[in-house]
Amino acid sequence: MIDTLVHVLLVLALPPLLPGVIARTKAAFAGRNGPPLLQGYYDLARLLRKGSVLPAGSGWVFLAGPVAGVAAPLFASLLLPFGGHSAPVSFAGDMILFAYVLALSRFFTATAALDTGSAFEGMGAAREVAFSCLAEPALFFGFVALARISGSLSLSTMLGTGPGWVTAGAPLVLVAASWAVVLLAENCRIPFDDPNTHLELTMIHEVMVLDHGGPAFGLVLYGAAMKLFVLSALFLRVVFPFNVTDPRLDWIAFVAGILLVAISIGVVESVMARLRLVKVPQLLVGACVLSAFGMLLLAR
Repeated sequence: MIDTLVHVLLVLALPPLLPGVIARTKAAFAGRNGPPLLQGYYDLARLLRKGSVLPAGSGWVFLAGPVAGVAAPLFASLLLPFGGHSAPVSFAGDMILFAYVLALSRFFTATAALDTGSAFEGMGAAREVAFSCLAEPALFFGFVALARISGSLSLSTMLGTGPGWVTAGAPLVLVAASWAVVLLAENCRIPFDDPNTHLELTMIHEVMVLDHGGPAFGLVLYGAAMKLFVLSALFLRVVFPFNVTDPRLDWIAFVAGILLVAISIGVVESVMARLRLVKVPQLLVGACVLSAFGMLLLAR
């Protein structure tokens, strides 16, 4: 029971810190002080105090996008073991539910963008959906590889005891590399997208939420941070599968690992430029190939 409470509290409280860690890492590389680490919390508090303005002609679907953007990663996190602790909800095949709950969030965000009637936001929705079609196979090939290693179709077993790096190191390296690409692509980070700029030719996720403001935009930012937290936890369990004997130290190790993933994202964004839009599908296909090779190595 205590583990479940800590699990939910971490999902609710920690995500807004991650964009601050990434921003401070990028600022350190640029020789600047950067924004405060808690800037994400300040932004949420400021947006929630504002009033709401809805685009003309939009309906309930426009507001459903931000709500689903928060609810979906929160529910998906309940299927995921954090560190060495079991997931609050676990059953055979929950990995499929995990992937498609996150896809449900994307569906509502894209539908909310289309509900505005703006061709510009429709363009962003089309890009988001097209690129997700290439990222999902990479995620599922990785799940199949982990299922083969663990002999289970449940995330708690696949990740709870830690993937077998001793017996299947090479396939896991391929899966980890593939999921690192998926982590950046699904969270619209460089080299796929830059949430800090608004350049029409390359915008993907940000263009879909341009008409959101006030509390609705606050939910969009909060949901994006929660999705980054959840996918970082998934990636972390593959690259750092070790359990600490003391439960309290295990939670501390998990939080430190999540912050380390955020710092790594900041480093990647500091040393890389954003890809040309035509190169994005090629990199996502490369991630699929890596995961598929990892799966094939285990099928020998």
